[in-house]
Amino acid sequence: MNKLAVLTSGGDAPGMNAAIRSVVRTAICEGLEVLGFHRGFDGVISQVYQQLDVRMVGGILEGGGTVLRTMRSPEFKTEAGMKKAVNNLERLGIDGLVVIGGDGSLRGADALNEIWSGQVVGVPASIDNDIGGCDLCIGFDTAVNTALESVDRIRDTATSHERLFIIEVMGRASGHIALSVGLAGGAEEILIPEVEYSVDNIVDRVKKARSKGKLHYIIILAEGAGKGFKLADQLGQKSGMDTRVAVLGHIQRGGTPTAFDRIIGAKMGTYAVKTLLEGKTGVCTGIRAGRRNLVALSEAAAGKPLSQENLELSQTLCI
Repeated sequence: MNKLAVLTSGGDAPGMNAAIRSVVRTAICEGLEVLGFHRGFDGVISQVYQQLDVRMVGGILEGGGTVLRTMRSPEFKTEAGMKKAVNNLERLGIDGLVVIGGDGSLRGADALNEIWSGQVVGVPASIDNDIGGCDLCIGFDTAVNTALESVDRIRDTATSHERLFIIEVMGRASGHIALSVGLAGGAEEILIPEVEYSVDNIVDRVKKARSKGKLHYIIILAEGAGKGFKLADQLGQKSGMDTRVAVLGHIQRGGTPTAFDRIIGAKMGTYAVKTLLEGKTGVCTGIRAGRRNLVALSEAAAGKPLSQENLELSQTLCI
């Protein structure tokens, strides 16, 4: 292997820059040339790239988002777009490609691996934390801590005004963020797509809490588990409690990555390069139970279940 490329695709995640930096520095230490494609797979199709060196990735660790920028590429999903990407990779003499992103990005990497003669390795970066084969994706820890800070602030207002607050967090069809934020923030309810809930049962618990003198009620709602404003109307009418909604939205994506996300970004970026040098392809890096781990790209993109231990803990503590 003489030349590799790296790209970030899909939704941005804090810690992506740490992974980019790690890929570049490790590759250069191994005597490889490194190209960085801008705007994900669209950059491969459009041939928007730059040669990367140690200086170019200096001072990027503390930055959120991705210096290579990112976007979703509808063209890459077409047969013609895929062929164009393959032709461009071959024309540039690229031997290996590191794809840093979430489940959609890894599916794209898997499809590319099927038709390209080069090697493809994925690095899991998603605030949703829904990638198989790894305990925690790059960006998840930062997103949880960002959301948690908002929950702590909202609780002050909720108590002062004796309100019920529904705090909607991101996660798409996954409840990983909501479950972690709810546990860390001491929420009274955690509503996630993986577990059915009853509005009437929530109302009963709200009334019971009020009868015991509780001044506030915090509900963490995963975006895939329902609409916050609709739920607020239902709960407000049935419980009689002043109800508000806070949708945290994309503030969970940005900001300075935590030390944890910087470290796992560094570890998995280096691991990706080492994996390519070992001649492996079609796999995604990860860290499971403190150890490096490789799974097929298809398995990584298929997702993972919630922690059963955390689910049980939430059912015990959210009372």
